[in-house]
Amino acid sequence: QVQLVESGGGLVQAGGSLRLSCAASESIFRFNVMDWYRQAPGSQRELVATITRGGSTNYADSVKGRFTISRDNAKSTVYLQMNNLKPEDTANYRCHAAVNQIPRVYDYWGQGTQVTVSS
Repeated sequence: QVQLVESGGGLVQAGGSLRLSCAASESIFRFNVMDWYRQAPGSQRELVATITRGGSTNYADSVKGRFTISRDNAKSTVYLQMNNLKPEDTANYRCHAAVNQIPRVYDYWGQGTQVTVSS
């Protein structure tokens, strides 16, 4: 069973930075995509950033220019560098990975790490 373990969350003032890490229990080459999602209380889950096996990235409009997703294949870890944080970035951030094995897609989730941005 694949395990994804997030770390790096915490409390930060607006304008500050945090770097989230998602460590996988096996090689991340296995995954077609890895993502970061977030969910604030009373809100729907939001896709924040995606990185593919080939290294292509995509971001939610709300974080473009402030967040950067990256991967370290040797460490089987995906990162989310978050700069210029805003109070509206406050949420529980979860790592997700997907493997496409036709006809199924296998999804794996971490437990999440809390990010709180104070104004």
